[in-house]
Amino acid sequence: MDDKILQTLEYRKILNTCANYTQTSMGRQEVEQLRPVTDLESVKRLLQATDEAYTVDRLKGGPSFGGISDVSSPLKRARIGGTLSPHELLAVGNTAYGARRIKRFIEQIGEDTDIPLLTGITENISEQKELENAIKSCIDESAEVMDSASPELAHVRRELRSGEVRIREKLDSMIRSSSVAKMLQDQLITIRGDRFVIPVKAEYRAHFGGIVHDQSGSGATLFIEPESIVAMNNKLRETRLKEEREIEVILQKLTALVGDQADLILFDLDLLGNLDFIFAKARIAHVMKASQPRMNDRGYFKLKKGRHPLIDMDKVVPLDVELGNSYTSIIVTGPNTGGKTVTLKTIGLLSLMAMSGLFVPAEEGSQLCVFDAIYADIGDEQSIEQSLSTFSSHMTNIIRILKQMTSKSLVLLDEVGAGTDPAEGSALAISILEHIHRTGCRMIATTHYSELKAYAYERKSVINASMEFDVNTLSPTYRLLVGVPGRSNAFAIAERLGLPTSILDYARGEVKEEDQRVEHMIASLEENRLGAENEREQAEKLRQEVETLRTLHQQELEKLEQQRDKLMDKASKDAKEVIAKARREAEQIIGELRQLAKEEGASVKDHKLIAARKQLDDAEPTQKKKGPTRNKSNEPRAIGPGDEVMVYSLNQKGHVVELSGSKEAMVQLGIMKMKVSLDDLELVKANSNANKPAQRVATVVKRTRDEHVRSELDLRGSNLEDAIIEVDRFIDEAFLANLGQVYLIHGKGTGILRTGIAEYMRKHKHIKSYRLGNYNEGGAGVTVAELK
Repeated sequence: MDDKILQTLEYRKILNTCANYTQTSMGRQEVEQLRPVTDLESVKRLLQATDEAYTVDRLKGGPSFGGISDVSSPLKRARIGGTLSPHELLAVGNTAYGARRIKRFIEQIGEDTDIPLLTGITENISEQKELENAIKSCIDESAEVMDSASPELAHVRRELRSGEVRIREKLDSMIRSSSVAKMLQDQLITIRGDRFVIPVKAEYRAHFGGIVHDQSGSGATLFIEPESIVAMNNKLRETRLKEEREIEVILQKLTALVGDQADLILFDLDLLGNLDFIFAKARIAHVMKASQPRMNDRGYFKLKKGRHPLIDMDKVVPLDVELGNSYTSIIVTGPNTGGKTVTLKTIGLLSLMAMSGLFVPAEEGSQLCVFDAIYADIGDEQSIEQSLSTFSSHMTNIIRILKQMTSKSLVLLDEVGAGTDPAEGSALAISILEHIHRTGCRMIATTHYSELKAYAYERKSVINASMEFDVNTLSPTYRLLVGVPGRSNAFAIAERLGLPTSILDYARGEVKEEDQRVEHMIASLEENRLGAENEREQAEKLRQEVETLRTLHQQELEKLEQQRDKLMDKASKDAKEVIAKARREAEQIIGELRQLAKEEGASVKDHKLIAARKQLDDAEPTQKKKGPTRNKSNEPRAIGPGDEVMVYSLNQKGHVVELSGSKEAMVQLGIMKMKVSLDDLELVKANSNANKPAQRVATVVKRTRDEHVRSELDLRGSNLEDAIIEVDRFIDEAFLANLGQVYLIHGKGTGILRTGIAEYMRKHKHIKSYRLGNYNEGGAGVTVAELK
């Protein structure tokens, strides 16, 4: 890719931003060397790696590259036999440890998350545990060789410490002597040139023996090594030389170990730099709120809410644009400061980012294309040094583009044909655009010339576009409108600014009639577009409201079904407990009867006891989750008027008044008549006056409650939600049974049940009136309801 294009589209600014998120110099170097790739499969791999790092960063946070440094120079020197310093060896050890830590981090995440590319990279990182341990056993975190590095070094350092102690003790006793103390500038021991000395006043030099090693700046103090410790200092010096030789031996051994693994560690550095680079791309994607685009090599791209990454996210206007499907070229017209140049740069820069494996600041589902090259002529490239005018510089750049572009290129032209006579400039612009369009490449061009509106309208696969302008505020909105050519808005702006009407009318008269018709057509298109957008927004709002209501309805339905199942389970459990209690009591009574029969010489037949138990078993209720079913094969005849029937859905008996067609019947249920499906009816007793002889049908109906309808309901201990459901069912049963008055026992308690039931009574259609019970009815613990 041409470096001039990268500079024009500000690609390097993106790389600089990305480099700030690297943690190693190797990663920064990879970012700085990053260039767009023109192979589709390679781009997909780069984006996949970024996506995997993005996932890891989102789930666990990115790996830490702390301690890892570029040790390539020490490694190469160790490979050829040079001796590394303790600092360099420590850096190698820390890098080996950091590489091993990152490898473990990626492997652990890879066990639960699909990250094949990152796992593949870390699998190739070598583990230098032995080298790492060898270095850390000899060199501490301050890059000092430790005593434990070798037995010889430990012995030498013990000698050093004991020798220093003896010298200090000797000097300390000397400076405490009254005869010597008066000759000293200070009563202290210091070191000059690795030798212990004391500060002696200059006038006492002749009275003080020993060797002078230094003097103060004023010359008043001499730093003298007393003669009595010269031999001791010499011995200490020899010991220090032994220490240096032993340290050199240790460093050479460690360096040899590093040299043996130098090639592997150098390869690890490349892998670590690549990982750091990949995670830097993931971090900048998080910061930019970017997403992974889908890539193709068909010359098609579709940006959804694309944003220029170098403009503040709170200020940038998102861009929606599509190219390469119905049309391959877009001609953007309209006045300056409308955002045409930013649009071109956004499209070009996001394409370069995607081709470099970077996520782009756009919504999910955006598509971008891998071009073989991107060419751009954007901005004023006037050159005083080369004596080129604006027009000449643009033409020079365009000529270069025309020579290099192919059918798989993207060409971005800003203000094509500008800088010269309008008539000649527009003709030249049309000719250039026609040539580029015939080449088959993808093109987006901006222009001031109104003649290009007609060109885009007349050419197949070329479409007009414009930047939206708000005449009311005299300001651009920076929105790209594809399919609508731009208007000059000059008259509207002048009128808003207060230009006299007479001047405006005269100016309008000077405009050609054909140009006026074009402006009116564009105005009409824009008006229709705004209307269509408003209707679309309203339709979308209604769709969202309907979707919300549907979701709420579904949730309420599921909640009611869960409550119903819960109540059914509770009722079944309670009934089974009652039956179990009755069975225990019956067994006890039967046992007592047998005992009594034995005592009195009588007997009770066992088959009678078995029959009694069976009747007790048959009384146990069964829960029916999906409503009752019946066997229609045993029905002796069709249902007719006057027949007594069972309505399964209501669990009530009634009489057929008349048949309503072939599928429904009007049934009298107490004081109420209602239409019921014939499939929901079971013949109980035929009408004796019917034409056909009636037959009684023996049908066994199992019910989950008593046939006798109660006039009171005990709700004590229930919560309000369950109590309302019970009250609703109880009122319906009482109404169908023609009860005039019912009692709801809720107790006094906190008053929550009483208040909730009273509110429910107030709205119920079958309740005529309600009140609290009298003294003899339970008082405030009972609500008495009168039914209609």
